[in-house]
Amino acid sequence: MSEIAYVRGDATAPSVKGVKVIAHVCNDLGGWGKGFVLALSRRWPEPEAAYRAWHRDRAANDFGLGAVQFVQVEPCTWVANMIGQRGTRTGSKGVPVRYEAIDTALGRVAARAAELNASVHMPRIGCGLAGGKWSRVEPLVTQRLTRQGISVTVYDHGDGA
Repeated sequence: MSEIAYVRGDATAPSVKGVKVIAHVCNDLGGWGKGFVLALSRRWPEPEAAYRAWHRDRAANDFGLGAVQFVQVEPCTWVANMIGQRGTRTGSKGVPVRYEAIDTALGRVAARAAELNASVHMPRIGCGLAGGKWSRVEPLVTQRLTRQGISVTVYDHGDGA
């Protein structure tokens, strides 16, 4: 069984060869404008445009907690927009992260990564603006991805953020 590889760097720029899936968590409100999505948008416009259209047309598609949208941004690179956050703010219902939704979404990412023979790259998903704890997310990544033989790299930004 492989382990999660932890590196300092930019999850939008994996330096490995082969097909790559960059996975990240989105909210269920159609909001895109803070956190890791800004780094994605600086690199490629397609994930944001696809996410906004997916949310706008949600009555006719699978948009919702646990859903994943795969957006090809380069010949060998895909971005997985995973809906794993209810709302955007910590409030009376607690933090926005939804671990069950992340778990479901990671299962979908694993299936696509296996189809593509891809490695998966991500920041510490669900742990920034979503307010989650890596101690709860890491076992989901291990269970859904590394135990299935999928190579996973988690990126911590170089500035310690």
